[in-house]
Amino acid sequence: MSSSQGIDTPSIAGKFDKSLRRFLPRSLWGRSMLIVLVPLLVTQSIVLALFYGTYLHTVSRRLSGGVTGEIMLVTSSIAVPMADPARANYLAEAQRTTQLQFRYLPNERLAKHGTNHIFGPIDDVFARTLQQRLGRPFLVEWFPKRHIVDVRIQLPGGVLGVYVPSKRLSIGPIWVFVVWVSSTSVLLFVIAGIFMRNQVRAVRRLAHAAELFGLGRDAGAIRPQGAREVRQAAVAFNRMRERVNRFVAQRTSVLAGVSHDLRTPLARLRLSLAMLPSKGMVKAEDIQADVSDMVQDLVDMERLIESYLSFARGEGAEKPVPTDINRLLNEVATATERSGGRVVEVVGCEEQEVLLRPDAMWRAVSNLADNARRHGGSSVRFEARMTQRWVEITVEDAGPGLDSEKLEEARQRLASGSRLGNGLGLTIVRDVVQAHGGFMRLDKSKLGGLSVTLSLPR
Repeated sequence: MSSSQGIDTPSIAGKFDKSLRRFLPRSLWGRSMLIVLVPLLVTQSIVLALFYGTYLHTVSRRLSGGVTGEIMLVTSSIAVPMADPARANYLAEAQRTTQLQFRYLPNERLAKHGTNHIFGPIDDVFARTLQQRLGRPFLVEWFPKRHIVDVRIQLPGGVLGVYVPSKRLSIGPIWVFVVWVSSTSVLLFVIAGIFMRNQVRAVRRLAHAAELFGLGRDAGAIRPQGAREVRQAAVAFNRMRERVNRFVAQRTSVLAGVSHDLRTPLARLRLSLAMLPSKGMVKAEDIQADVSDMVQDLVDMERLIESYLSFARGEGAEKPVPTDINRLLNEVATATERSGGRVVEVVGCEEQEVLLRPDAMWRAVSNLADNARRHGGSSVRFEARMTQRWVEITVEDAGPGLDSEKLEEARQRLASGSRLGNGLGLTIVRDVVQAHGGFMRLDKSKLGGLSVTLSLPR
């Protein structure tokens, strides 16, 4: 029995939730306005309930008690037998004093008792007060248009009639308070709707820009508007757009560079093949130099293709792990010496553990060392430094370096995201560093050549 109840309860809840969704608005603006409307209605309902249940009821009871006391005073005075002139004089004096209109109807009987009901608790409170304090049969008739209340009280010798002004029993028209509460609620709801529409407009603009960008139609950066969270989302979208455009530009530049770089070894291969003898006997010793050149051209082409594949694969799949930065530099230095380079110095840092992608960073530093070995006179220097916010890895060479004009041009290409150099080495390095959230800096080396510094966040 318990298992069947456990199965049926989620299904009933799911059906109720599904039925409720049909009546809920689907747009963000509609749901936001519903969030505003429901508490507003609940608050106003509580206000009305408190007003009717406490304030209005208390004031009505006090007003009814005052009028009833004056009627009781007159009733008790004329209930005893007295002459008609004396009764008339007494009622006239009581009318002047209480501002109530009294009349005496001798030898009459009340045909009915009670009260005719009007909107609000005033009539019930007045009738209940008369019943509790008067102790006599009575009839109360309300005439809202004439603004009077006709009270008739059964006496032993006749009926005492009293005209009570409505203002003596009520604090004012109830509809004024209801209209005031309703109008303020509508005004607040309209103001909230205007503000929410402005916020939703910013979200719609962001969604439209993202949709266009996803379709390949870049509409440009969007202006952050709306609340702080919406502005942050717009700023994040603009940054993402810049990164994606820079990524596409880098890949396009690399493709163009690879096709350009492959033309040179292909042209040399074509020329070497054209220069080979096509007739007669050919000795291997005679063409050994040409074959070596063609093999070297193939090696260069293979290196270019491998560099492009490494660049195209990216480093996003590798997860950052704590890595010994000094050990990484020593491994790269050892590989550089095996490749024919001369490592001048390896300067480590005190704090060795750094959170980074070890394979990607090894490839980046190796590319810098390879460029320094091939273009920097075979002398390479490695250094790692720790600052409060950054980990800096510097690779220097003792080559000719770059003059001031070419160095400034290289810095501009680095800042703009263009391709660096003729090969893919520096471009791969920049891609790896940016994937770590860092940046690359070019300077003149103390050894006389070029100095490349990789700054990575700690």
